[in-house]
Amino acid sequence: MELKSKHKVNAAFSMSSMTDVIFLLLIFFMLTSSFITPSGLPVNLPSSKSSNIVIQKVSVTITEDLKYYVNDTRTSKKNLETLLSRELNGQEGIVVLHIDKKVPTEHLVNVAGIAKALNAKVSIATKPN
Repeated sequence: MELKSKHKVNAAFSMSSMTDVIFLLLIFFMLTSSFITPSGLPVNLPSSKSSNIVIQKVSVTITEDLKYYVNDTRTSKKNLETLLSRELNGQEGIVVLHIDKKVPTEHLVNVAGIAKALNAKVSIATKPN
């Protein structure tokens, strides 16, 4: 006599939950990668024990040969304040300084002073140790 079960067991594996997990991971990595906006200019940053990631609004870069850039736009030292004020639009923002480690400190202090006079918070970009 053959006994049959009333409940049939389906041996198929559903991939829908795995697809949801992969999709959520993809969204997570896309969002977190947009918080890191590296400068497109080749600058040898100094190293630091605590390197914080800051969402930058305005980036000021000074290369080893003392060329000034504001958000990848080259400018002179004289026009730096006007270009920074235009980028900040009179609002309080964050200015991230990407300064080569061979640049004398007086240039860093000069740019930080200009940014502070425009009511901006100043952060110095470093690479982790």
